[in-house]
Amino acid sequence: MAFDMLVKLYNLQDDYELMERVKGEGIYLKKAMRTELTLITSWVKDTFGQGWADECMAGVLQNTCWIAVKDKEIIGFACYDTTAKGFFGPTGVSESMRGKGIGKALLLRCMLSLREAGYAYAIIGWVGPAEFYRKAVGAIPIEDSWPGTYHNMAKI
Repeated sequence: MAFDMLVKLYNLQDDYELMERVKGEGIYLKKAMRTELTLITSWVKDTFGQGWADECMAGVLQNTCWIAVKDKEIIGFACYDTTAKGFFGPTGVSESMRGKGIGKALLLRCMLSLREAGYAYAIIGWVGPAEFYRKAVGAIPIEDSWPGTYHNMAKI
């Protein structure tokens, strides 16, 4: 069963070494631009499905979506404040590009963006890889959090 996780943003530190390593691979992270809406959401839909593309659209339109780009191609994305205020996700990296730190770099960009927006805590909703989030940003499970904010969805 899925659950949510909590992150203390006020303790979070940037990982400059990780960011330099990602940059050294020819990958750059940037905020998504509204002019890239169709490009980004089409890639997300093709790679991860329509549901994530819908949430990603909200992120692009609200300026709360980061993308990873290599050779002018999207290879990853991460959004926040889409499902609910203070929530992280959805996020994903191309299967061929996983294991290079891109997911963690995108996660950190979003978490630090949330902190800059005034949040003290962030929620990672509907968690899959809990151990990844625990190691990456010190996330802890929120007991009895399922279905939480997702309880009113038309269909899960």
